[in-house]
Amino acid sequence: MVAGEWSQFGPLRFGSNTAKYFQEDIELKFFNAYLKDKGKFTQAEATIFNTGTNEWKTFEQWPPAATQAQTLFFQPNGGLTFSAATASESFAEYVSDPSKPVPYTDGIFARRNNEYMIEDQRFAARRPDVLVFQTLPLTEDLTLAGPLTADLFVATTGTDADFVVKLIDVFPDTARSPEPNPKNLQMAGYQRLVRAEVIRGRFRNSFEKPEPFQPGQVAEVKYELPGVLHTFKKGHRLMVQVQSSWFPLVDRNPQTFVDISEAEEKDFVKATLRLYHDAQHPSGLKVTKQ
Repeated sequence: MVAGEWSQFGPLRFGSNTAKYFQEDIELKFFNAYLKDKGKFTQAEATIFNTGTNEWKTFEQWPPAATQAQTLFFQPNGGLTFSAATASESFAEYVSDPSKPVPYTDGIFARRNNEYMIEDQRFAARRPDVLVFQTLPLTEDLTLAGPLTADLFVATTGTDADFVVKLIDVFPDTARSPEPNPKNLQMAGYQRLVRAEVIRGRFRNSFEKPEPFQPGQVAEVKYELPGVLHTFKKGHRLMVQVQSSWFPLVDRNPQTFVDISEAEEKDFVKATLRLYHDAQHPSGLKVTKQ
């Protein structure tokens, strides 16, 4: 019994009922084999939906064997390339204000808006407390298949900070809007969220032993995002956004090293964050190319 239709999510159409395939061809066969002794479950090691091409793919191992780990390095002036940064000193900075956090979605909702997972991120890119890095338009399709790791070299005027890294698929200006289009969505230039994850900076080295930042000193913050299978099509761009709040999905960080559950209003302070992207501090996002 298929629980609902899942052929569309927000403005994105999958071209098939993915729920039906997953439940009948994977879940049902799994439970029949292991709970009812009916038939055999012979699925590959990984069966994953490519969110860029709308295709189910199977892999005998995950990450796939024929992949290559590379890093998308942040560059001056918002560039993003697979070439390491070469500047002797370069950074971008922003002011993070806990009283005006970056929202997780563009709108006001009585309940959580689950479409934030693929939502157009242009509302965030316009904010001064969100850093934006993007590639040139791709000259050929690019598939990422496997883990993602953010590696940030940062400094703050505070003693604690959150870091949110978002991987985004930027549609070309020729992208057509959906028909019908009751929400008047503009797909030209759409910044589709592909993956995102947050880390509370105090846990950058250990979850058991949190530690403060030393104001003004460069620290490395390295953590994993959820894995991905996504094809960025020719003409699209890859974008990475970096910010220090994602409210209310993530509770506000006061940006002082205190017990947040007992933080008082005076503990919530503005902080200036620097993200370095130079030869000595090559911040970027490590990806796995297929």
